[in-house]
Amino acid sequence: MNQNRSPVNKAVFPVAGLGTRFLPATKAQPKEMMPVVDKPLIQYAVEEAYAAGIREMIFVTGRHKRPIEDHFDMSYELEMMLEEAGKQALLEVVRSVKPDDMECIYVRQAQALGLGHAVLCARRLVGNEPFAVLLADDLMVGQPPVLAQMVEQFRHWRVSMLAVQEVPPEQTRRYGIVAGRAIDDRLTDLERIVEKPAPEAAPSLLGVAGRYILTPGVFDELATQERGVGGEIQLTDSIAALLRREKVFAYRYEGQRYDCGSKEGFLQANVELSLNHPEVGAGFRAFLQDLAAQGRI
Repeated sequence: MNQNRSPVNKAVFPVAGLGTRFLPATKAQPKEMMPVVDKPLIQYAVEEAYAAGIREMIFVTGRHKRPIEDHFDMSYELEMMLEEAGKQALLEVVRSVKPDDMECIYVRQAQALGLGHAVLCARRLVGNEPFAVLLADDLMVGQPPVLAQMVEQFRHWRVSMLAVQEVPPEQTRRYGIVAGRAIDDRLTDLERIVEKPAPEAAPSLLGVAGRYILTPGVFDELATQERGVGGEIQLTDSIAALLRREKVFAYRYEGQRYDCGSKEGFLQANVELSLNHPEVGAGFRAFLQDLAAQGRI
């Protein structure tokens, strides 16, 4: 067996949400297709999974999400036009969106019943093997990529892994909050996970970010899970149930997370990634410096 082969071969992208926090921008386009600099959010997430050795991408979609499918499909007319115009660099950019060895599969979430239900929709496509879940709203920047860090941890421990970060006390209501026994400075052997607790009820300040590696046992819990917070089937509740019969670890990742589900986080991502962009970074930095010199920021 090839020891370099990823122990996780499939990634699930729940992309059926309506993106109401970004209306009217998301009235006719998926929020996952909103660009940070020059790439849509979903492409950043797919590239992260690909960098972790995953080649089968499973998108759990809804109505009005066809642009995501189109983005990862071949655009024959565009490629022909670029080739005839001799625009080889742009042609390579277009073709790099979906490498030849990457497979994209789509399944519909007919009802908006929450993240847990979206993951459950992928059960037949995932089968009886571990899989990753990536939330495109959370743009993660790390070296190595955050999911690649988690895959290496999974290769060693072979238990479900949740990416976590420390959050301010007043923000615990936004996250699944975990607590447990520290294995080292990065890993925690979970004992509890609570969905969006009030600050006074939070068992810690470790909040779950939008990256998971899960064993297939979570599907059995999701299939019988009652609706939780917000009347939805919560992935957090099923992970809590999974804890009763399997180990689950929390992993403090190395990197930066941008909450692109919020307007502020989306703007922060655009500014920081623009500053580091090889094409526009220098000019954009000079623009910001000029604004600062004028006292406008």
